[in-house]
Amino acid sequence: MSSKRVLVPYNEPSRVPPYESAVRAAGLVPVLMNVREPVTLDGCDGLLLTGGVDISPALYGEKPHPETQTPDETRDRVEMHLLSEAVERDVPVLAICRGLQLLNVFHGGTLVQHLENGDVHRQAQGDRAAAVHAVHICPDTKLFGIARKDRWDVNSRHHQAVASVAPNLRVSAVAEDGVVEGIEHPGRRFMLAVQWHPEDQVPRYPEQLELFRAFGNAMERP
Repeated sequence: MSSKRVLVPYNEPSRVPPYESAVRAAGLVPVLMNVREPVTLDGCDGLLLTGGVDISPALYGEKPHPETQTPDETRDRVEMHLLSEAVERDVPVLAICRGLQLLNVFHGGTLVQHLENGDVHRQAQGDRAAAVHAVHICPDTKLFGIARKDRWDVNSRHHQAVASVAPNLRVSAVAEDGVVEGIEHPGRRFMLAVQWHPEDQVPRYPEQLELFRAFGNAMERP
């Protein structure tokens, strides 16, 4: 059994199983911690940031849009602190959906609070694994090295997106309408984020498991 432990902070237990399953499928050990309890990266080799409620616009200097959800300020605070810990220790980070947005805000970027014409990104309830649009993967990025192709068909459940990309980050994937679908930090061992939900696609689309495997491989120190 792998000894690589992945911290998965959460606030809604019902949303955890797909992430837990994807982590285990990659041969890693999920460490589930509720953000309402003391949470630390101590004893963990990686940090997985998951989907969820909108981030507080105050974190990137804006007032809430009418469509912006009421933020979970406790979760915002805890996960921002965990990102700080990960940066300080150079712990690999995989961030998904809300996690991508948090990663961008943490590094000084901003968000589009509501995609006015973003129906393609707001997947209907039902089949959470179904691919609903393509993402184009940028060459010479870590994501391209994982995918080994320039296009993936992905699911999608978000109404917010990256506006300005943080200075230290680079775009690694975009949707056909120009919405940023992947970002990464080229100066870190592994700090990669995607806007879709690969944890739901892993059972049906094996290529999505490669994200979690690459995440695990990055936990091996040279």
